[in-house]
Amino acid sequence: MEATDGPYEYYDYDESENRSSIMCDYSEWSSSYSVIPVLYMLIFIIGLSGNGVVIFTVWRAQGKRRIADFYIGNLALADLTFVVTLPLWAVYFATGYHWPFGLALCKISRYMILLNMYASVFSLTCMSFDRYLAIVHSLSSTQLRTRGHTRACLTAIWLLSGLMAAPTLIFRTTMNDPTSNRTFCFMDSSLVMTEVDQENLWIAGLSIFYSAVGYLQPFLVMMVCYGFIGCTVTRHVNTLRKEDQRKRRLLKIITMLVVVFAVCWMPLHIFKSALFYLELFPANCAFLRFLLLAYPYATCLAYVNSCLNPFLYAFFDLHFRSQCLCLLNLKKSLHASPASPLL
Repeated sequence: MEATDGPYEYYDYDESENRSSIMCDYSEWSSSYSVIPVLYMLIFIIGLSGNGVVIFTVWRAQGKRRIADFYIGNLALADLTFVVTLPLWAVYFATGYHWPFGLALCKISRYMILLNMYASVFSLTCMSFDRYLAIVHSLSSTQLRTRGHTRACLTAIWLLSGLMAAPTLIFRTTMNDPTSNRTFCFMDSSLVMTEVDQENLWIAGLSIFYSAVGYLQPFLVMMVCYGFIGCTVTRHVNTLRKEDQRKRRLLKIITMLVVVFAVCWMPLHIFKSALFYLELFPANCAFLRFLLLAYPYATCLAYVNSCLNPFLYAFFDLHFRSQCLCLLNLKKSLHASPASPLL
């Protein structure tokens, strides 16, 4: 099986010769080789520092943690494990898809990307469901919303995310191309399929599975939760107690996290689905060219999500902002921050 050049090597679209690209006269936008690595390094720097502050802040506030803070820290940990791999992919892109880091990092770094995607969306789903229990079933859900149950949910999130991302550890490999003197890091589906058409179907199916389980289904669950929450809040909007007002403020934060995640990841899933549709049913060359040129920037937008969350916490969450100020010694002590109930 030959490895092809260009975006197929980078975007998990590299596993076989593409029938659409063979029929079309395709050329890349060379500026991407310099623009994309710069964007990756910016995401790395901002994401590393921002999520590091979030994790340390949540860790420091041991006695004042809300249930939501456990999920916020978990989300920041998922983002942090991903952004640390971005310098590797920045080098890969800047050198024209040459992977000098060996087989182990090829597998692990790509694994971290999928692990982040699953852990993030599952954490957001659990946060949304927790808001649903807290607001719609505030009295009957007290026994369910405990620290022990929350830790069990977090453990399940990481186990499930690790299992879902496991195929990339099996099928990712490296290949040396003597003609270009480059080493590619790509998905080798020949372990399960031998014919090119079969490989295309298997890759398309895996991509659809990633999008459905890692994006569409969790997003639908979140929308159902927020639908019930919206109805409940609307009915009681004029009789909210102070505690309910705090719940609404926290709800705004989680809603923004969900919206930003959806907006950042949606173009990538749409483009990936369209590319694999063209793999099976070749169509207009101009449309294929547009997709392949836009795909790396849709990928960047998805990765930007990993460095935006800390700014959302700081902007919307007074409790979190107070803890950050204490962390930066801008207040006298952590205990000076306003108390927040276990919401």
